[in-house]
Amino acid sequence: MTDTTWTDPDLSFDLLLVAGGPELVNRQFDESVYAWLRDACSRARRYGSICSGAFILGRAGLLDNRKVTTHWNYAEALSALCAKSEVEADRIYVQDGALYTSAGVTAGIDLALHLLREDKGAEVALNVAKRLVVVMQRAGGQSQFSPYLTSFADSTSPIAEAQRHVLSNLQHTLSVTDLALVANMSVRSFSRSFAKEVGMTPAEFVQRARIDAARAQLENSDAPVKAVAYACGFGDTNRMRNAFMRSLGVSPQHYRQSFHSAVTKTA
Repeated sequence: MTDTTWTDPDLSFDLLLVAGGPELVNRQFDESVYAWLRDACSRARRYGSICSGAFILGRAGLLDNRKVTTHWNYAEALSALCAKSEVEADRIYVQDGALYTSAGVTAGIDLALHLLREDKGAEVALNVAKRLVVVMQRAGGQSQFSPYLTSFADSTSPIAEAQRHVLSNLQHTLSVTDLALVANMSVRSFSRSFAKEVGMTPAEFVQRARIDAARAQLENSDAPVKAVAYACGFGDTNRMRNAFMRSLGVSPQHYRQSFHSAVTKTA
């Protein structure tokens, strides 16, 4: 028998999550809904959202001055709605204090495993992951998608030509001077234009390109880690490992163990 209701002002929550849905990006609710949500979250040990549920929290003012994420396809819209928030568009899930937000669909599973690990420990979370037949567990900082999806300049720009050069020559040295020559620009002008058009420095783009290429090889081939490091321009396995740990929070070996696809060998 029910002994309370969600409108009970004395009700507290261990965890309160707003689920996502295809209409929530533009859906407006009555102010009373947002008022209840603000009050309920203030009484929750942890609160947050899955996928587009972040828009409900945003309209309630619960994402102001916080780091958050959502489905990558909605990230720009969430940034526009929540100008005071730092939307980390390429993250699987983000924890900012008691606030937990995840990207779309299966990222909610990753967040759930993270919460379970916090409450019950790594062993329980691992057993649940095995039961669900999912990876235990993708790091929250791991990218949702290739950085190239949101990091390309206009295709007719000299900057885009330099980016294409990077992707075709990852195994070579790719200094800012080299890339400025490809773009037929001075180093200073190139660096300034690159940051403006792409949103990161040339060196950061080169590093992301190398990491993304290495991820693809680790997922889809059986090439030794040393060979992957060389092919992607890291030079040695230590440099690649350091880059993976900084960007993804896992080593190349761990990444391969989690995401390697079985390669069918034919005679």
